[in-house]
Amino acid sequence: MQLEIRPDPAEVGRARRWARSRLAGSGIAADEPLAETLVLLVSELVTNAVVHTGCPAVLRLFLSGGPAGAATVRLEVADASTRAPVPRCPGDESTGGRGLALVDGLADRWGWCPEGVGKRIWCELDRCATTVDAAETATSRGRSAPAYEGLAYGTCGAYGGLAYGAV
Repeated sequence: MQLEIRPDPAEVGRARRWARSRLAGSGIAADEPLAETLVLLVSELVTNAVVHTGCPAVLRLFLSGGPAGAATVRLEVADASTRAPVPRCPGDESTGGRGLALVDGLADRWGWCPEGVGKRIWCELDRCATTVDAAETATSRGRSAPAYEGLAYGTCGAYGGLAYGAV
């Protein structure tokens, strides 16, 4: 699924609405933490593309299913700028510059790569069974803690349906 974005700040709201409707069509409720987080990430990445490049962009959303409510949602924003995304350290009084730090804090994984004459910035969120469901699954497997196979982290857990990890 993709949406073409014009270099206009009003496009950020349209991108959020588009993402919400795609998630709802995939069975992810608007009030789920996954949906709320993803919409915030859409807002940040599309804002960066619109504000910092002045070029049209393409927003892509990929939803992959998994066992028992697990899924990975991948968000990509491709633009025609060759400038690499640069995380900043804004001062306390600054009103901007926190977008990539927010992406880094909220996404399970993120990165960027050159694409054609521009670049693609991406992030992924893991959706897994609730903590209770995961604990029941772990207990049935003879384990005492939730198990999240396939996540490349040292310590894993879940909060509000989102997987997290600590290295």
